[in-house]
Amino acid sequence: MAGHSHSANIRFRKDRVDSARGKLFSKLAKEIISAAREGGGDPVANLRLRIAIDRAKAASVPRDNIERAVKRGTGELTGTALEDLLYEGYGPAGVALLVEAMTDNRNRTAPEVRKVFEKRGGNMGASGAVAWMFERKSVFILSRDGCPDEEEMLEVVLEVGGEDLVTEKESYEILGEASEFGSILQELEAKGLKCEEAKLAWIPKNTVKIDDKEKALQVLKLIDALEDLDDVTAVSANYDIPDEILEEHMGGGS
Repeated sequence: MAGHSHSANIRFRKDRVDSARGKLFSKLAKEIISAAREGGGDPVANLRLRIAIDRAKAASVPRDNIERAVKRGTGELTGTALEDLLYEGYGPAGVALLVEAMTDNRNRTAPEVRKVFEKRGGNMGASGAVAWMFERKSVFILSRDGCPDEEEMLEVVLEVGGEDLVTEKESYEILGEASEFGSILQELEAKGLKCEEAKLAWIPKNTVKIDDKEKALQVLKLIDALEDLDDVTAVSANYDIPDEILEEHMGGGS
């Protein structure tokens, strides 16, 4: 187990608030729909759903919107069927990307994703082109405030059944098997540790180091543009970019 892993700066990118309130609400609703469809509509039994609802409430999503999303996920509410899609491709410097989307019209979504890849110096690949470079993992993010120190947190990770601990400036990130999501979350909460975020994510097995600032910023801007698409719910990439470039991008530098 290491104090720093390949995922350390994969998630270190602009965690910006969508300029359009409706777009933010839509993405949060899709998280709820996906969680309810996978594990049922009871947030007590479905911990992934509970986390998704908590995030929506924190963003001031109206209660009615949340309830509709849950019912849509469980099939209680009729409407246009939504399907989960995974697009694969390459960005500048040979970086591999996985783009998760939820859509009611794949004939709309695929061209939108392809256009962003092409416009931003990348190219969309066929199914299976890069997915083999990633593993599906449980990811738990906790603020360092209120958590034990790093040495104790490493022990906690072992005790709850996790695999790795990533230590960042203000947070800890615990990684575990995707199948252990519920049990790890329960064990963390039993220890009085509250997750700021808990999700399933694609984590790269290996990373591509990019020291060239121009190339690095091209990769980050491609990811930003993909995340801005209404149907896209998450983007994973296997870049390894120096912290100073990441921080400059987060600060709006060019």
